[in-house]
Amino acid sequence: MTNYSDHFRRYEGRTSQREPIPGSAQVANNEGGYVFEISPWEQLQRFLILGSLGGTYYVSEKDLTVENAGVILDLIREDGKQVVDLVVEISQEGRASSNDPALFVLAMCAGLGDRATRQYALRNLGKVARIGTHLFHFIKYAKCFRGLSGRAFRTAISHWYNDKEPIQAAYQMLKYQSRDGWSHRDVLRMVHPKPKNEEVDILFDWAINGWHWEAPSYPTADRTMSQIVAFEFLKRYPTPYTAIRAILDHRLTREMIPSELLKNREVWDALLRRMPMGAMVRNLGNMSKCGLLESMSSAEETVVSRLHDEERIRRSRLHPLSLLVAQKTYESGSGYRGKGNWDVSARVVDALNDAFYLAFGNVEPTGKRIMIALDVSGSMGAEFGKSPLTCCEAATALSLVTASVEKSYLITRFNAGIQPIPISPRQRLTDALRYTTDINYGGTDCSLPMTWALEKRGMIDAFIVITDSETYAGKIHPVEALRRYRQWSGLAAKLVVVGMTSTNFSIADPNDRGMLDVVGFDTSTPNLISEFIRMG
Repeated sequence: MTNYSDHFRRYEGRTSQREPIPGSAQVANNEGGYVFEISPWEQLQRFLILGSLGGTYYVSEKDLTVENAGVILDLIREDGKQVVDLVVEISQEGRASSNDPALFVLAMCAGLGDRATRQYALRNLGKVARIGTHLFHFIKYAKCFRGLSGRAFRTAISHWYNDKEPIQAAYQMLKYQSRDGWSHRDVLRMVHPKPKNEEVDILFDWAINGWHWEAPSYPTADRTMSQIVAFEFLKRYPTPYTAIRAILDHRLTREMIPSELLKNREVWDALLRRMPMGAMVRNLGNMSKCGLLESMSSAEETVVSRLHDEERIRRSRLHPLSLLVAQKTYESGSGYRGKGNWDVSARVVDALNDAFYLAFGNVEPTGKRIMIALDVSGSMGAEFGKSPLTCCEAATALSLVTASVEKSYLITRFNAGIQPIPISPRQRLTDALRYTTDINYGGTDCSLPMTWALEKRGMIDAFIVITDSETYAGKIHPVEALRRYRQWSGLAAKLVVVGMTSTNFSIADPNDRGMLDVVGFDTSTPNLISEFIRMG
């Protein structure tokens, strides 16, 4: 690839990325290049959305977590209520593919904040810890920061159970039975909640002491606690027939079925009938493994139809990253951790590809000339969030969403050089990735999109650079290159920087209104970028 930053030697005011721009507030990034430091509140937002799982190419996961935790602690001391509000907002809107960072920060607020912050965090526990697994994660994190004693903590956990209708509490206990070394029995014995009525008292007794009444008979459909009775009945009579009846009559889910029955095709067929979208996407491999998703089967048609249902996808609040991971995993024909193989349905793969775009809803086109620049340097080969995707793979997928609605766009890849690549949104993601992955090497020069546009005399209204901001290889800073391009073209060209890691760096100048800093991606990201580019 050609290094177009060499052509900038003739311009005055050029500063190497190894040096700060004179008079700026730039700081050194993890590779020694100089970039802009984002505000602590922006860093908190990045952590909540991206976390630090897997770390970055240059910084370990442990270092990133410690760094983020220090910033978060300062913010909790500054305004703990605002921290909690941001946690609740990002968690409830589904902007992060994993809820773990939100639970981690909420536990910090509940353990390390002042009295008002601790109380406010615990009052909002149910808004962030919405399912049993979330509750167990929160307790694990809380133990690290303050321990599990204290009346306020016990009261908050008690409310988590008592504020639910008994049938909802029973469902949580059955579906999410244990995690992180905790079970509902452990939690209830620790907090000693006072049940709000007799029905909940029976439920708590069952969770703590197990089934100690007479052997359960098969429950009627309207019987109170019927799901628990059906669960206990199935444990004693684990046959495909009793499993199918329990699934259809009492809505037992996969987690409630004995593992030996989850190899049965008819059991999976019964589960699929009412299976939520998220569970369906996660279990495509299991359903193919048992032969349920055979070509032209009714089950295959059901899956494909649901994946093409935009309203169903939006209601499920399924994060686009979940669909990307599902597509990559399912298409490979084997589990992410190598557990089991299956025959792949091409129709399901295509439907997953379509569902990824549908998850973003209706993205408004800008009508502008857009250049999308994908960082393919060595650091972009790092893991993206809690997923089997790399940052580069996630960046490629996001670029296709923008390209899918724009008429005038150019997609390029860059590291220490830059090159246009012939990919389009009509391709499957796996086809597009041939141009951006397995080539993740070399340094990073984020000024290249602008220097290339100037060298080629291209008329670009907006540059979208998707990177981890670990730029250092250029002879001119990205913001200087953009200003030079604006000066030559006469265009008020904009720069959108999409950060793919939770570091506290950005190449965007926070004082330039024509630059936007975005973190990761969720269902709102493409429209946010589009709206910014359309603005005058």
